[in-house]
Amino acid sequence: MHVFVTGGTGHSGSYIIPELVAAGHEVTGLARSDAAAAAVSALGAKVRRGDLEDLEGLKGAAAESDGVVHVAHRQELLPSGGLDAVAAAELRVMLAYGEALAGTGKPLVAAGSIGSPGNLGRPVTEEDPALPGGDEHKGTLRVRNVVETAVIDLAEQGVRSSVVRIANIAHSTTDRAGFLVQLIALAKEKGVVGYPGDGANLWNAVHIRDAASLFRLALEKGPAGSYWHAVGDGAIPLREIAEAIGSRLGLPAVSIPLDVLMVPGFFGFLANIVTQSYPASNLITRQALGWEPVQPGLLADLDNGHYFPVSS
Repeated sequence: MHVFVTGGTGHSGSYIIPELVAAGHEVTGLARSDAAAAAVSALGAKVRRGDLEDLEGLKGAAAESDGVVHVAHRQELLPSGGLDAVAAAELRVMLAYGEALAGTGKPLVAAGSIGSPGNLGRPVTEEDPALPGGDEHKGTLRVRNVVETAVIDLAEQGVRSSVVRIANIAHSTTDRAGFLVQLIALAKEKGVVGYPGDGANLWNAVHIRDAASLFRLALEKGPAGSYWHAVGDGAIPLREIAEAIGSRLGLPAVSIPLDVLMVPGFFGFLANIVTQSYPASNLITRQALGWEPVQPGLLADLDNGHYFPVSS
């Protein structure tokens, strides 16, 4: 099929485009600059110049395609408007796609977050809906849940819409800004690798190449109104992640007391998320779509060494 992809030069998009091309799909990638256009072309896709502000252009691209994969967001809005502005802008994009695709049965696959159902005290499943937002959640990750909900709701308008919830840690040889990169930078700055309390809180992870294959499967055969879980490792204690980083850096992994001053003092802006537990299941995704993660797991990928380049 002919697939329109946004965010094709980002961490996930740069794997999704080659995955789609290798499967025989014709791909057109959105590019707002000459550099982005060159990158999209190098990945094997055609280029459509434009940006996420041009809703009419996005509607046209969606209407001309057989399906849409959306993994872009307006990160430039963060400094001035925060997550609220980013989510509001992305919601407008999803509604525009809905106008273009309504009644066609064409697929729309959008990126989501494994944390959108919240901390349930058990592994999150694909059947758990995103928590509602609201004014009381302004400035938190939860404000983006309205985007996931809007995508799922488009199924009622004749769009084969679905959301791929990406694991909290998406790792690969090209990860430049994810959670692992931030933890490693923090450890280098502090001289120790910290974990909150006993570090038993559970995190999930996926190799971004495995996530890309899930986007393809959701596009090709995912039923309308579905959540999918791009999760390879569903429950890794944060302490084990810290110890793996410490062993590569030659630094001790130490407990940071669960104190309102100590945790923010060490983790900074990561404090609000590093103490949470995010166990997640991928059973329904594997059974329904036949998806199986085949890339190295998180701890094995840390052992591969590419997160710890040797200084020249």
